[in-house]
Amino acid sequence: MTIPPAEAPVHALWDDLPATEPRAALTLDRDVEVCVVGAGLAGLTVAREAARAGMSVAVLEGRRIGWAASGCNLGSVLPGYGVPVNDLIARVGVAHARELWMLAEAGGDYIRETIAQDAPEIAMVPGALEVSTTDAGERLIRWLQIIGGEFGTEVEGWQIEHVREALKTRRYFHALHFPRAFQIDSARYLRALAALAEEAGAQIFEGTPVVSIDAAGIRKRIVTPSANLRAAHIVLAGNVHIGTSAERLATTLMPVWRYGVMTEPLGDLLHEAITYQGSVHDDDGIDHFRVVGDRLLWASPETTWENKPERFARAIRRRIATVFPQLAGVAIARTFASPFGQTVHGMPQIGELRQGLWVASGFGRQGLNTSAMAGRLIADGIVNGDDRWRLFSPFELVWAGGRAGRIAGQFADGLTRSRSAAAGALARWRERAAARELLREERRSARIAAAQARTARAAQHFDADRR
Repeated sequence: MTIPPAEAPVHALWDDLPATEPRAALTLDRDVEVCVVGAGLAGLTVAREAARAGMSVAVLEGRRIGWAASGCNLGSVLPGYGVPVNDLIARVGVAHARELWMLAEAGGDYIRETIAQDAPEIAMVPGALEVSTTDAGERLIRWLQIIGGEFGTEVEGWQIEHVREALKTRRYFHALHFPRAFQIDSARYLRALAALAEEAGAQIFEGTPVVSIDAAGIRKRIVTPSANLRAAHIVLAGNVHIGTSAERLATTLMPVWRYGVMTEPLGDLLHEAITYQGSVHDDDGIDHFRVVGDRLLWASPETTWENKPERFARAIRRRIATVFPQLAGVAIARTFASPFGQTVHGMPQIGELRQGLWVASGFGRQGLNTSAMAGRLIADGIVNGDDRWRLFSPFELVWAGGRAGRIAGQFADGLTRSRSAAAGALARWRERAAARELLREERRSARIAAAQARTARAAQHFDADRR
């Protein structure tokens, strides 16, 4: 297996990987046991694991492997899901939520073990911080009790002083630190995963969009522009671009484009502002960033319609300056967009829709661990009859609202950002007010102490005069 080297601090988002020869399109009819639609992280994981078990596997990709969100992101492998843990527990209960959480952590372990055993040249940068934009000490304690106590995840609570030692900004207060989380170059990992799947016997066809699917019967039929394919199992591992071939799935996903930048080298200036080397994301889901060498990789604004990434460079630069004033005016080397599908309930969609028709989708705002976990779960379901995918049954396919839903989603995102900004401003005002009050109290105490000292001295002089 030949994989382009990943000497730190090279990252594919600003130092493009060497071009590879495109894989051939499907041109001849085939009959396989498993057909995977979509060559992102989840689809390639299904393909690799099913092929390793000895099954014949074909992967159909309309463009190229990992062209969308799977290959264009910050590469964070995090515990848990993209919904607050309290919301998850409210929906399914503590015991069920614990099992889901353990599956998500197992997805991270899968990526870690795959890299360690088969792609050791891919760097893994440890640690992730979830920072609070308000003074949330009591909430931090509750989260620590649930995530660390109930779920058994390795997690630390960082107090304000600790956070601000690592991140030189007054916009962040407390934080949860996940030491076993890590960051990777997702584009390089995808190349490695595709090569591993092919080594195991899977066939990957690029430039092969799926026109239609007939999922009835034991042998299902997949139609592409140039050839047909028959399979016992079909895995829909596509994003919002899966199109009419899986219209029911596509309509359950809110299309979202998240925009980001990689800065030019910042030298010592960057490390004076940020000394933490892992990823950082705020509890409002607005900002997500990490240091790569002496550059800053930052993702922030979102839209429900596709736009040119270059249009957001100035907005992201302003956002960086808002959070870290000492980094105002940083030069942007590259902008990028990461298209993904967001479900209504915020959880991924994983499981068997009908006999032999599987879905692994809806990974928007999830860490890379969830898509890896989904691929492993579905492969185990196909190969071994493992039914742990049923843990995701409460998170069914829900219509995302079409065009009106996209408009509402964009409005809600703007509202969330406005509320977050207001809450953060209020928290910082309260902090400054408390500091001013403390200073006034110290000055008041000092004045009282000085007055008492003068009174004592006057009394001493009076007693001396009387004597």
